[in-house]
Amino acid sequence: MPGHTHHVNPRGICRGAALTLVFASVLATAAATGSLPREDDTGTEIETRSVSSTVRPVDRDEIAHAAADAEADGKSGTDAAEEVVSRSGDRWGAVYDEREFEEFEQALDGSYTGVGVSARRSARGEVVVTGVQRGGPADRAGVRKGDLLRTVDGRPVEKRPVAEVVAQLRGDRTQAAEGSTVALGVSRGGHSWTTTLRRARLSTDPVSVRRLGRSPSAAVLIKVAAFTKGAGAAVRDAVDEVPEDAGILLDLRANSGGLVTEAVTASSAFLDGGLVATYDVHGDQRALYAEPGGNTERPVVVLVDGGTMSAAELLTGALQDRGRAVTVGSRTFGKGSVQMPSKLPGGSVAELTVGHYRTPAGRSVEGGGITPDVGAGPEAQQRGETVLSGLGGGS
Repeated sequence: MPGHTHHVNPRGICRGAALTLVFASVLATAAATGSLPREDDTGTEIETRSVSSTVRPVDRDEIAHAAADAEADGKSGTDAAEEVVSRSGDRWGAVYDEREFEEFEQALDGSYTGVGVSARRSARGEVVVTGVQRGGPADRAGVRKGDLLRTVDGRPVEKRPVAEVVAQLRGDRTQAAEGSTVALGVSRGGHSWTTTLRRARLSTDPVSVRRLGRSPSAAVLIKVAAFTKGAGAAVRDAVDEVPEDAGILLDLRANSGGLVTEAVTASSAFLDGGLVATYDVHGDQRALYAEPGGNTERPVVVLVDGGTMSAAELLTGALQDRGRAVTVGSRTFGKGSVQMPSKLPGGSVAELTVGHYRTPAGRSVEGGGITPDVGAGPEAQQRGETVLSGLGGGS
């Protein structure tokens, strides 16, 4: 079963992104990192890792032996395995300890442990709260969008990478448990205060829907933040509820991927069966197909950018290649490789690149990404609405 997820690395290091294909014979479920290494120093509580370049082939046995030898010497098998993967240069290879992997599995269900805050660094160099999850610990404590983060557990956030600050909010391997506490120093206007929050298990809502006008035929924007469990069905349900004469703007910008099966389910809302993607695992060719019965007539525009990754690129490529949607925005990230996880001595999990996927037309996504049909930057949504109107998708 194909799959992928994204998650904060407790070490506070941004490690990049990974698309994972998981098969029941290997592990019942699996996950991988999934957010874009951010050049603009933004962060959320679901951040991940950046990685390296030239790949030296490395297999599971080599990593397992390194982990076993380290365990026998009383050292960390996870650290030893990480060193082997790092030396290999496998761009998407990664090693996770048991707690990290458990968090990844939970993230597959669209949940994470944290305080419900996202943040970025402003042009003035301040760490600004960009979002507060409704009903979460930060929300209940009165933290609001636009507040400035000054300290976390008494440590100033000034000049520190936002990814590191957010990782501290999440906590390290021993602190990130549900119910653990973290102290936030916050300011708003001329008022500053410190509040202690108790981390909680939070659920994310990956799909949001809104009408882009008051007319019955106004286009509908369906924003998919990530393809976590249930996102595909949510997209399909949202499409079913759109008025027949209204077009759809499918916003996949900053979508760092998710479960491939969910992206395939989402594709079934727009396709009447047929090929979504092909992929290989150690040279063994396989294919993913949409379910029959999707709406193939409704005008669709897909919005993409450099943060559109992996499973989101898979969906974008399928709709573009099959002539089902016009894509608008900027070139996507270019994450089209396949990782397979396996357990190591000591309980950690290693993921190594074993293949790549391709769009229905046979295009490789890895490295080059997908070039949209219509180029656009910050005005992508406006440009997309114009394109959609030209396709007869409402106004």
